Amino acid sequence: QQRFGQYTRSLMKGLGVPVLNQYGLRPATVRGQPDQIAPLTAFRDLDTLGLLRGVTTFNYHLHLPHYAVTSKDTKVIHVLSTQAIDLSRPHPFTEVGNKEFNSFLWMPPSGKRGGHILLVDSTVFTTLFGGTDSLKQFWLNVAGM
Repeated sequence: QQRFGQYTRSLMKGLGVPVLNQYGLRPATVRGQPDQIAPLTAFRDLDTLGLLRGVTTFNYHLHLPHYAVTSKDTKVIHVLSTQAIDLSRPHPFTEVGNKEFNSFLWMPPSGKRGGHILLVDSTVFTTLFGGTDSLKQFWLNVAGM
């Protein structure tokens, strides 16, 4: 189980981020290519900022967090992508039928908070776990916000 540090938890609480980092899950890979992460399931209709424009994958890390949304208000936070899970490894999250985890979330500005909040694993901002053209495009999209 992955856990956010106290600093991150207090920051998220202070910003009103309705998310729990529940698990570290192994993402699925492309069949026959054990080092190639499976494509994201992108919800492009919700991606009004174009953050996933030209993005099909992030990088492959052996355990990535599931960001569980705790708010029922669909205007507060949007799941922009999910990632398929490696189902060959037993886990309580998959044993109840889950096949994907929330991998990228966006909170638009709201109330006194004038800025956007993006939630994605920190490994997405390094090439230590592989750097693809898709990942570089993601960085460009974020930088262009």
